[in-house]
Amino acid sequence: MPRRVLLVEDDAIIGLAIESALLDAGVREVGICPTTDEALAALRDTPPEVIILDVHLADRDDGWAIAELLRTLGPDRPRIIFSTGMPDDIPADIAEMGCVLEKPYDAQVLVDLLRQPERQGIISRLRGALSTD
Repeated sequence: MPRRVLLVEDDAIIGLAIESALLDAGVREVGICPTTDEALAALRDTPPEVIILDVHLADRDDGWAIAELLRTLGPDRPRIIFSTGMPDDIPADIAEMGCVLEKPYDAQVLVDLLRQPERQGIISRLRGALSTD
């Protein structure tokens, strides 16, 4: 399980339920950010290993813009899990950056997903195959 997760979610009830499930599963720290600005500040302060990103926030309807910013970090970026009631709204090239969970989903599905290794893109797999550690 990751040690630090950032949950970008503007629904307090969903946020608290997911936070509880993650802590029970062994995540040490869960930061909850209800707005894009708070999420960006949290990413600057202490980058998480995983970000669970609601793409339709009250302050912006394009939460995937955060994922676009994360893309600039390259292979060291946090793992992204999109959370949305409208998965078709996420541009295809952005959705490919992570897994997409359609709301409502059971928190156990998220926990099980976090226990699995992140799928690697072709560049990451090639880089791993070529390294001579």
